[in-house]
Amino acid sequence: MRDLGAGFGYLLKGQRWVARHGKQYGFGLIPGLITLVLYAAALVSLALWGEDFVTWATPFADDWSSPWLGLFRGFLTVVLWALALLLAVLTFTAVTLLVGQPFYESLSEKVDRDVSPDGTAPESGLPLWRELLISARDSLRILARALLWGVLLFGLGFIPFLGQTVVPVIGFFVTGFFLTEELVAVAMQRRGVELRDRLALLRSRRTLVWGFGTPLGVAFLVPFVAVFLMPGAVAGATLMARELLGEETREDAEDSEDVEGVTA
Repeated sequence: MRDLGAGFGYLLKGQRWVARHGKQYGFGLIPGLITLVLYAAALVSLALWGEDFVTWATPFADDWSSPWLGLFRGFLTVVLWALALLLAVLTFTAVTLLVGQPFYESLSEKVDRDVSPDGTAPESGLPLWRELLISARDSLRILARALLWGVLLFGLGFIPFLGQTVVPVIGFFVTGFFLTEELVAVAMQRRGVELRDRLALLRSRRTLVWGFGTPLGVAFLVPFVAVFLMPGAVAGATLMARELLGEETREDAEDSEDVEGVTA
């Protein structure tokens, strides 16, 4: 439970950091706004023409009698839009981070320099195209894992009672885990931490990850909220990455000096 609260604390710390650095916050909004426009256009298009797509995809049901034809295709249309919304939530962070790689790299480095005792930040030393390639590759691998979970949870959703109570809760925790992985990747990729090692670190501190990512995933369900929380989420994930990797912060160093002063 302590880690759960600590994870949520990093989410709040990240939002406070960007609130104190307005210029960085403004730059950090740009990728989210671009991605939001793209996703909104896709979801609106699906809402307008999703029923036509379902009709085209189910020609075998053309001869069904009423009301079964309408109920069947209506159900599939709702399922299609629900899956698209789930996919949007799961992929929004990855796509936004890919679109805004230079923005978020800069923001994450500034957070590192701000909290580092020596005022420095790790650098990957890789060209931008190489960083984008690695980020895209890792995002696809994470998306594949997230889709497998999505399909599994969708199937479990048909189980009476459990599908309407337990499964949605599990879904939020799964979403929170993958959201956190995508966000801490910004800081960890600069440090040369591979995807397999990142996942191992996150699994070793699951409650910390859930405390950070689960409330963020819930917040991302509210339209436009994701855009405004993304810069702070990147900042908070950078702070959390430092803890996961055992890196000292300026606050830790000051606390240690205070303790040494008292004991002396």
